[in-house]
Amino acid sequence: MLDKNGIAKRIAQEVKNGYYVNLGIGIPTLVANFVRDDISVEFQSENGVLGMGPFPTEEEVDADVINAGKQTITTLPGASFFDSATSFAMIRGKHVDLTILGAMEVSETGDIANWKIPGKMVKGMGGAMDLVASAENIIVAMMHTNRAGESKLLKKCSLPLTGVQCVKKIVTNLAVLEITEDGFKLLERAPGVSVEEIKNATEGTLLVEGEIPEMEL
Repeated sequence: MLDKNGIAKRIAQEVKNGYYVNLGIGIPTLVANFVRDDISVEFQSENGVLGMGPFPTEEEVDADVINAGKQTITTLPGASFFDSATSFAMIRGKHVDLTILGAMEVSETGDIANWKIPGKMVKGMGGAMDLVASAENIIVAMMHTNRAGESKLLKKCSLPLTGVQCVKKIVTNLAVLEITEDGFKLLERAPGVSVEEIKNATEGTLLVEGEIPEMEL
């Protein structure tokens, strides 16, 4: 079973040379720490940053340099800062190759709910709606179940949706799954996790074809 860093490390394998990548808040922000040193990647944040680096050490923290989640960040050589209009023009113009988001729920048809729990105070959807509407490739980083042990990979989302039929792949603490026309297709299982455990933790339709390899991290 993976922790949050393990999930981020596995997703980092999906990042290719030359990609422009947007990282959502939560687990996705950790992905920048695990991208291979031999590839060139530009991380974009919708508050107006292009060229984010790994999270800062205590000595590197600059309270004026933050991501969209108000976390302090580092920037790489050549990084640039700009207004939100320019940032969202990048997103809406489909100039971002990969978007990595957290989620509360994902349905077997690729719907995502990641911004609101009814009855709880929230700051708003932020840029999530633009990201899911514009991105060609969305990977979700999330825990497979909630704190009560209930599946977050569902036949149909119960929470207000952020986007419909937009998620392509999901990496959880238990597995890597792909959204298909027939449901969640199991691609890999986390170290020490059995296919049966993944089945028991997945409410939506789970497709298991042949031997399922263990993730290589």
